Amino acid sequence: MNTATATDAAGAVMPRRAVTLAAGPALVLALLLALAVAVQLGAVPVSAHDWWAWAGDAPATAGAYVLWELRLPRALLAACVGAALGLAGALTQGLFRNPLADPGLLGVTSGAVCAVALVLTVFAASAAAVPLAWRVWVLPASAFVGALAVCFGLERLARWLTPGSVAGLLLTGLALNALAGALVGLCTYLATDEQLRSLTFWTLGSIAGATWAVVAVLAVALAAALWQSRRLAHALNALALGEAAAAHVGVDVAGLRMRLIVVVAVLCALAVAWCGLIGFIGLMAPHLVRGLARGDQRRVLPLAMAAGALLLVVADTVARTVAIPAEIPVGIFTALIGAPMFLLMLRTMARQQGGHA
Repeated sequence: MNTATATDAAGAVMPRRAVTLAAGPALVLALLLALAVAVQLGAVPVSAHDWWAWAGDAPATAGAYVLWELRLPRALLAACVGAALGLAGALTQGLFRNPLADPGLLGVTSGAVCAVALVLTVFAASAAAVPLAWRVWVLPASAFVGALAVCFGLERLARWLTPGSVAGLLLTGLALNALAGALVGLCTYLATDEQLRSLTFWTLGSIAGATWAVVAVLAVALAAALWQSRRLAHALNALALGEAAAAHVGVDVAGLRMRLIVVVAVLCALAVAWCGLIGFIGLMAPHLVRGLARGDQRRVLPLAMAAGALLLVVADTVARTVAIPAEIPVGIFTALIGAPMFLLMLRTMARQQGGHA
């Protein structure tokens, strides 16, 4: 009897382990397929000749220009931004030990958008005084400051107002979200017509401004953030047992919290600075892969990146092609998918806790 039970348990573990190991390659394959579809779909057809037009002596065609200068950098930027938001969401959920935590829900991305809005309107004259070579970095730097300020403010306020309460943490994040939204609304009221168009771009979210330089910068920052996150994965696994348990096994909880906040702020700032407010990717991506990774942050983090990249590439492809020649902001599609999924997650958690979320 005991032998049979052990055999059944071993048989149940092996398929689950096989599924876990296959999840990464499957997500990468799906992402490559989504990228291939994204660069092919559009108002201008792309042929196989266009892939080699600029590599050889053949003259560049309209299809080649659209492929290499518009669609390919846009698809890669969507993948990088989705991966950044997925990683930021996984780190946020690990930090707060809450599957409903998300940089967007907690106000981090709103803080970055608020900082960008202030720079575009209230401090527009100061930004114009910056040397031309540095202006490309003004918005990313301001978004980083805004995201970092909200991260620290959230952590401090939640500990002061509702220490140890997960619900209090989320409510504090909603309050900061509302405050940032009010400041963005004030900037909208004060903005000129040109500034208002720029603000609309940030608040709705779009990948249309993709360039190879932006893709390169974001890819390097993403690689550095992943490297730093992998170093913190063991500490995050210990933190899942509680701060006291993590401190007991030698984890510097305060230092860990500080490093995670900085990484999350950098990822959100870079995503918001060039693509605007794109919500729910950081919530959905870790939730989709956590069961496959069995809660191990060493697997959750890279899988969340792949899932986030896949989600945003698909969403941007749909937003770009569903109403050709018009283009719908991608933030609308992510909200349409993410809001019902958030409600479903909330209902699932309520059932697991006996009807009380």
